[in-house]
Formats: sequence, C-alpha cells, structure tokens
Amino acid sequence: MENEKQKFMKRAALLAQENIDAGKGGPFGAVIVKNGEVIAEGANHVTTWSDPTAHAEVVAIREACEKLGGFQLDGCELYTSCEPCPMCLGAIYWARPEKVYYSSTAEDAKNIGFDDAFIYEEIAKEHTARKISFEHFVVPEAQKVFDEWVSKQDKIEY
Repeated sequence: MENEKQKFMKRAALLAQENIDAGKGGPFGAVIVKNGEVIAEGANHVTTWSDPTAHAEVVAIREACEKLGGFQLDGCELYTSCEPCPMCLGAIYWARPEKVYYSSTAEDAKNIGFDDAFIYEEIAKEHTARKISFEHFVVPEAQKVFDEWVSKQDKIEY
C-alpha cells in the first residue's frame, strides 16, 4: 500500500515525465502539499517560457503562494523529483516550507547534463574572480531607498 510521501513524490515524478513527453521542458516536477492536500504543482518550463527561473520548484512555489495569499509556505511540504539547484534552494529558503523531499540527487542530474556545481563554485569566489563580471557601483539613491525602508512604519518584513 502506498503511503502519502510515495504518492506525492510519484506525482512529482509524473509531472516531470508529462513535461518531457509534451516537449515542454526539462525532466523536473514539484508538488507542494499542505495538510495532506496538493495545493500547487510545477514542472520545468525554462525553454517553453523563455524564463531561466521557471524551474519546477519555483513554478510550484509561485502557484502555492498565490493560492495561499502570502509569500511563505507555512505548514507546507515540497516534493521535488530532483534535489533542488542553488536557485531553487534559495527560493525554498525564502518561502520557508516545513520540509523538502527530493528523489533524484544533484549527482543524478549531473549525469544527464544538468550540472549546477559550477554555480556553487562561483558563489564561493570573490566578485572579481567570477566568470560573470560583478562591479560594485554606488549611487546615493540606492542607499536612500534602504534608509526609507528602515524608517517605514507599515512595512511587511520577510
């Protein structure tokens, strides 16, 4: 008999399979669950949406947050067909679900051409040593916006 974790992880894998069968993108799927019910699903749409951020986890997080009417996934679990990449990991931490389950590993993804190790390597480097040039360029207006944020009385912190 299938338990809930198996059911939700199989659903994430099925979304990945349906996605590649339909030619819509990479082999990745994600499901967000709250109180034992699926509230959002996502599949990889990087190439079909021309959006490098349209990974399955990000698509599902966006849908779940819209349905829940907030920017955090309190009380939610994320099931993803593959260990999240650095971008998705960042999005997951900002969304703050209670738990993440993944099936395939980053090593499995690397073996089929989805290697994100270089991103972790780049993050660890000094800005001047990165493959994409990063330059600190200051304008006073940017600090002014931060100062206004600090003094804003009705801000919603996250």
